[in-house]
Amino acid sequence: FLKQLGIHPDWQFVDVYGMEPELLSMVPRPVCAVLLLFPITEKYEIFRTEEEERIKAKGQDVKSSVYFMKQTINNACGTIGLIHAIANNREKMNFETNSSLKKFLEDSLSMTPEERAKYLETYEAIRVTHESSAHEGQTEAPSIDEKVDLHFIALVNVGGHLYELDGRKPFPINHGETSDDSFLEDAIEVCKKFMERDPEELRFNAIALSAA
Repeated sequence: FLKQLGIHPDWQFVDVYGMEPELLSMVPRPVCAVLLLFPITEKYEIFRTEEEERIKAKGQDVKSSVYFMKQTINNACGTIGLIHAIANNREKMNFETNSSLKKFLEDSLSMTPEERAKYLETYEAIRVTHESSAHEGQTEAPSIDEKVDLHFIALVNVGGHLYELDGRKPFPINHGETSDDSFLEDAIEVCKKFMERDPEELRFNAIALSAA
């Protein structure tokens, strides 16, 4: 998918096999983003509502340089997670000259999170690439209207803070300080909290955007 969007393969997505130190040591460094796939359960939805109310009441610091977009397309959370991962690391990426993702990011940089979502709805190049990549996968891709209870979010380091970017939420979530060296371990700590909230669930998966 990244290659078709015109991103040079010096960064790649790799599996995170587990959250123990010896398994994390197998992930190539540096890591600039982590995508977490998790189940949307009743417990999670209660937590999400409480978290939103708490942040609205207390406030949080979010740097203006964080690239965030809302999700308005069903079953597009993987694509939006990927855009969040690349957009917040765009200075590290090598884009091909005719990269459709590079053009999308350049066009949408000055937009609001809602405007970016609307722009993605009309941006054929990414949608077509997503569909062709999905059909090449090992599992059958769900249709756009199918109800899916699994969801992707991106975890990124912007300016020394770890942000959770989820297009279903009204804003990014600041999870505190991080660094290039500790980012993978810090992001995995956030992933563990998702797992602890739903201890009966097994449907969690993480991939890291790592230097090739």
